[in-house]
Amino acid sequence: MASLSRHRLSPAETGPALRALRAWTPPDAPSGSLHPGDVGWLLRRDDATVFLWTDARTDTRADARADAQTSARAEGVTTTAAPVAVGFLDGPVLRVTTAPDADLGALAADAEDLLVPGNDATDGLPVPGWEPDTDEPWLVFSWTPEPVSSRAVQVTEADTADRALVHRAAFTGSTLTADHWRTMKKSPAGHLAVETLVRTPAEEPAAAATGWFGGTGRCGLLEPVGTHADHRGHGYGRDAVRGACAALADRGASAVAVLTPTSNEAAAALYRSAGFTVVRENLDWTRPGGM
Repeated sequence: MASLSRHRLSPAETGPALRALRAWTPPDAPSGSLHPGDVGWLLRRDDATVFLWTDARTDTRADARADAQTSARAEGVTTTAAPVAVGFLDGPVLRVTTAPDADLGALAADAEDLLVPGNDATDGLPVPGWEPDTDEPWLVFSWTPEPVSSRAVQVTEADTADRALVHRAAFTGSTLTADHWRTMKKSPAGHLAVETLVRTPAEEPAAAATGWFGGTGRCGLLEPVGTHADHRGHGYGRDAVRGACAALADRGASAVAVLTPTSNEAAAALYRSAGFTVVRENLDWTRPGGM
């Protein structure tokens, strides 16, 4: 336990966490809660915080160890410690992806001070005494590369205001701005992002999707996807999704994944119409009586 260390990373310091997540991303669908793209989307916020756990005794994957050794930006990350987990708080949920042979018990014990009352769920890290949340499973969808026809275009700097507008119109309460988008693109994860936008025949922004590259031969991720509330039911969302998938496949992604709660039937129908299939369900772990 003494060899396990948790490092609090600012947005500029997230390179080691992103490289570890890329090393742990499989060809078919993300094996844990977090894909590099989840961190990338978080980095639209200037105050984002990411946690990196390292273990000086663990000689895990050589590529992840090499990344840890070459990183000098995360304060306290030693050149001999291997990354074993990456996580962040997503509201009341601690989302974590671990190395394949990580000590989950030690990680759960170390995360206790993050899991204060109010932070009553984890995604990807079982906590002793907590229970799987069977009331709201998450569907994990996967898309296999195939020829794509789509009205989507790649988002450029000139499209940033419209990209942000679509997101705000798709998600009630969203405050995403063009400046948030620029912050994300300038972050250590910005080069992993592909962005698509679909317009109506009248050139109004109708739907958008952000895709994240996990590495050649590894699974990409869609996060987020949205259709303007005024333009639903015309296939714009499907085109945005398929355009992002095609862009990720062109970069070398072996598949593309997207997750949605089972209660979001509209999103599930969209992904199925775009050629995705369900590969499994994920369950959060919740504090008894907490949520």
